[in-house]
Amino acid sequence: MKLLIQRVLSASVSVGEEVVGRIGKGILCYFGVERTDESDILHPFLDKLLKLRIFEDGEGKMNLNLSDAGGEILFVSQFTLASDIYKGNRPGFETCKAPKEAEEIYNSAVNYLREKGYKVETGLFGRAMLVTSVNDGPCTFLLESQKVKSIGR
Repeated sequence: MKLLIQRVLSASVSVGEEVVGRIGKGILCYFGVERTDESDILHPFLDKLLKLRIFEDGEGKMNLNLSDAGGEILFVSQFTLASDIYKGNRPGFETCKAPKEAEEIYNSAVNYLREKGYKVETGLFGRAMLVTSVNDGPCTFLLESQKVKSIGR
């Protein structure tokens, strides 16, 4: 799994002319699932996201996590994060999890974050979406499940 995380002042996602998800201050997360990903790493992976201290405290230092900052989550499926861009010049998608399995993991991730008490807005899985955001910083991070697994969760 890969999660591209952007600290934002606001973000929204639209399908066609309809806004289907909108947040204020928080994180915009683009979520991609790789073919080799198993669901057993999902909770430790998301716990790492929630523990990240990427919000500034009163002294301007990144000392606050999402909960401390009172932030929200916009969680958007993005299968292209799991693509292979190193062979040739066209992305290869054989490294991506099959859509049905990826959607199950995506839905599990959204449910887990909501169960943890966060306001979570989403896009629509498998649909073409327009995402608008005001990146705060800019501040962007890449979280990878293989690296979370290697540090012992």
